[in-house]
Amino acid sequence: MATMQDVARLANVSIATVSFTINNTKPVAPATRAKVEAAMNELGFRRNIVGRALAGKRTRIIALLFPALQHSFSGTVVQFFTSAAAAAQELGYNLVMWPISNDAGQTTELTSSGLVDGVVLMEVQFDDPRVEELEKSGTPFVLIGRTRDPRSLTYVDIDFEGTLVLAVRHLVGLGHSRIALLDDSVGSRDLRTFGPVSRSRHSFEAEMHRLGHEPAALTCEASPKSGTAAAHELLRSFPDTTAVIVQNELAATGFVSGLRHQGIDVPGDMSVLSVGSSAEMAAMADPELTVMSSPSTELGRMGVEALIDQLEGRASGLRQELVMCRLEEGRSTGPRRDRVRE
Repeated sequence: MATMQDVARLANVSIATVSFTINNTKPVAPATRAKVEAAMNELGFRRNIVGRALAGKRTRIIALLFPALQHSFSGTVVQFFTSAAAAAQELGYNLVMWPISNDAGQTTELTSSGLVDGVVLMEVQFDDPRVEELEKSGTPFVLIGRTRDPRSLTYVDIDFEGTLVLAVRHLVGLGHSRIALLDDSVGSRDLRTFGPVSRSRHSFEAEMHRLGHEPAALTCEASPKSGTAAAHELLRSFPDTTAVIVQNELAATGFVSGLRHQGIDVPGDMSVLSVGSSAEMAAMADPELTVMSSPSTELGRMGVEALIDQLEGRASGLRQELVMCRLEEGRSTGPRRDRVRE
């Protein structure tokens, strides 16, 4: 099936010009319109399957963009989706999950198609090419996450900086000073470009230094198997660690299992605090993890509400909100007890 990108290539025009021609949203020169329509006929391009082009009506469909082919689905991600979909339905819209990559071109094809009224963008990078494309297209959008400089954007996000400070203080309050952070390598992406990882690690290291302690950090893929391997790596590289903050939901259970296989008692020998996860995922570990639970349900709803406020003309300005993770006590943290070395 031909796409708008195919039409644009054959007509030698931009995808935006094809969109303007189809939707009559901006003036298009008669000669250019003729080229676009000829290309559409030649390729058998079918105009907007939901008929948005007819009389310029809205579809009442919004898209949640998530790079599903690059990321595993964790419990918190599912909570984002279900909460966002429920909020959209309550407000008279339908939400679709659009599993495209972080490529800007795919974003352009979606917004130019006329299929959706607006976009909720997840897995935001510091310098995210999709944000620039959304701005250029004029499509209303909201971020669940933040770019490097989000001052001109509408966003809702976890307060990763504040959450990591509280995580460190919770463990220090239990007597721990040799604390490590295990975070998510988020595929092959440079950690410095991904907001949650970069902000959290920076905040963790800064707070540890402020308290006079030396931070330790390591990373692994988001899977139980990788978590098990990370436990071995931690004990090899940082053998004096007495507490670990795990910001890698899918690796957490494997990490605890890996410690146990190495003869490490949790929390007797080592405390483990899971950050940005959920109580449901925490309950899958043995022992049940103490967790700073992600406000996924809250953020999914907030993101959709902020977008629909834009679409309905109710937004009086930029909405920019940060929400802290909430500490929920489990059985994986306790007072420091130095391990007896053999």
